Amino acid sequence: MIEMLEGKFFNTFIAVMEEKNFSRAADRLGYVQSTVTNHIQLLEQACGQRLFQRLSRGVKPTPAGLKLAAFAYQFIHLGRSLEEAMNELDQPQGNVDIRMQESFFLTRMSTMIQEFSKDHPNIRLKLESGFQQDIVQQVLDHAVDFGIVPQNPNRPDILFVPLLEEKLVFIASHDLVEKVESEGLSALSRETFISFGTSCVYHTKAGRLLQEAGIEGNSALEYPSIEMIKQAVRCGIGFAFIPEIAVKQELEAGQFELLQLSAPIVSTHGLIVRKDRELGLAASLFRARVSGYFSSNC
Repeated sequence: MIEMLEGKFFNTFIAVMEEKNFSRAADRLGYVQSTVTNHIQLLEQACGQRLFQRLSRGVKPTPAGLKLAAFAYQFIHLGRSLEEAMNELDQPQGNVDIRMQESFFLTRMSTMIQEFSKDHPNIRLKLESGFQQDIVQQVLDHAVDFGIVPQNPNRPDILFVPLLEEKLVFIASHDLVEKVESEGLSALSRETFISFGTSCVYHTKAGRLLQEAGIEGNSALEYPSIEMIKQAVRCGIGFAFIPEIAVKQELEAGQFELLQLSAPIVSTHGLIVRKDRELGLAASLFRARVSGYFSSNC
């Protein structure tokens, strides 16, 4: 099989998988669509398997395609590592792919990223948002160099480097806090719990805490960003469970209040990387900067 494969086939495969569309993959790669189709057909011929299922509005990988994805990402990573190794003879350059929760980037990482990019202008950082489960999977699949997650995945194939402890709090509007104070915690059972959705570990932690407090039957709303969650709480739509630092200014300004449901809850954020992943100079510099930044600032 190996003699039938070319690197450009893997690049095309990953583009189609991520774009979920042959036409968009062609635009991303600068190809005509027929070239993308040809690359996938040759790859399917080499593998002896159908790699994509055609849908009415795009494509999705078959089970064989999902298995191939891990190898394709590894191949691309190997090519980048080789390129970086050659470039290191001049000065640090290359790509570093990182995936983390949006709230962590907004509250903890933006300054560090700015400083790192200024110090290493030839290292390109690609940042993506996600939640615990998909961040871990992306690291396992070699799709990203690093992930930053809110709790240790406790896997033997992943290295977890603790960065900081994050205090999590329940927030609500003044009116809702007054209702809880007058009616008791049971009042929350009739209120809406607002979160990033069930993919977020904060949602899972909050659900357990609410259950332990005897609060059940909440309706739920899912929002994609921390700003939307804060606006919804401010408008009195419901209550939320988020990092305290994300609402520090609003709490100080009296825009929100804390709901005291339990003892302080702390989540340990950390950097994750596959134990068997070979890091080039660019990725090694980023890892050292992240570890140093949080050890000196937190």
